[in-house]
Amino acid sequence: MDIKNVTQVRVFVFSSLTDNEELVPFLFIFFFLVYLVTIVGNVGMITVVYKTSTLQTPMYYLLSCLSLADICNSSVVTPKVLFDLLSKIKSISFTGCALQFFFFTALAVTASLLLSSMSYDRYIAICHPLYYVLIMTHKKCLSLVLLSLSIGFLQSSVQTSCVFSLHYCGSNIIDYIYCEGPPLLTLSCSRTLPCDMVNVFIVCSCGIGSMMTVLISYALIVSSILRIKSSKGRQKAFSTCSSHLMCVSIVYGTVFFIYLRPSARVFDQRDKVVSVIYSMVIPMLNPIIYSLRNQEVKRVIMQKTT
Repeated sequence: MDIKNVTQVRVFVFSSLTDNEELVPFLFIFFFLVYLVTIVGNVGMITVVYKTSTLQTPMYYLLSCLSLADICNSSVVTPKVLFDLLSKIKSISFTGCALQFFFFTALAVTASLLLSSMSYDRYIAICHPLYYVLIMTHKKCLSLVLLSLSIGFLQSSVQTSCVFSLHYCGSNIIDYIYCEGPPLLTLSCSRTLPCDMVNVFIVCSCGIGSMMTVLISYALIVSSILRIKSSKGRQKAFSTCSSHLMCVSIVYGTVFFIYLRPSARVFDQRDKVVSVIYSMVIPMLNPIIYSLRNQEVKRVIMQKTT
C-alpha cells in the first residue's frame, strides 16, 4: 500500500468495556469509587508521611513519591474512562491519544522504578542497618526519585515518538479502554517491526532491569534474615518487606502479561480486565496494602483517628 496516498486517522474510537448496557451504571459507579479511593488513599498516605515525624524516613519518602505517581497515573486514564462510559461515541483525538500514551507510560515506568528503589532501601535497612542513615541520605533519596522520573519520561518520549510517527490509515477503533502501545500498533498501516523491537527493548531494560534489582535485593535480604537467630527478629524483618513485595508482585505480573506475550490482532475481554487492574486498581491498592500490612503506618493512622 502506498501510504502517501491515504488519509491519516485524526480521531480514535475506544471499544466498549461491555456489550451489556445494563452493566454500564454499575461499571461507572465501580470505577468512580475506585478512583475516589485512589485519590483519597494516596493523598492520605502523603499527608500522613508529611505530618508524622516518625515516618519521615527514606522508605516513606519514596512511598509518598510512589503515591504521587499513582495519583497522576490514575488521573491520566480513569476520568476519560468514566466519561466514555456515559458517551455513545468513545472518541479521542490523535493528539489527545498521544498525550495520554506519553504520560501514562512515563508515570507507569516511574512507579515501577520507585518500587525497585524501595527494594534497595529495604536491602540497606536490613543488611546494613548500622550504615543506613549514612547511605540513605535525603540527597540519595532525591537522586533516586529524579533518576526514576528521568528514565520514565525519557523512555516514554522514545515510545511515543515511535508509535505516533507511524501511519494510521485504516480502522480507527482501538480495541482497548485507553491509548496503549500493543492495540495501537495493530491499527497501523505502516511496518511496525521497528516499534515492536523498541517497545520490547524498553520493557525488558526498564521492567526486567528494575525487577532484577528487586530480586537481587530480596535474595540478599532473605539471606540476611535467615541468619537472624531470634524468630521474633526474623518475623519483624520480614514484616517490613511484605507490603512492598506484594505491591511489586502485582505490578510486574500485570506488566509482563500486557507486554511480554505473543502479539495479537484482537484483544479479548481478559486483556481489558488486566488493563483495568494495571491502570486503575493498582494505584488504589498500593496505599491500602501499606496501610493494612505495615504496623507503623497502621499505628499512626489509629492514633490520628482516635
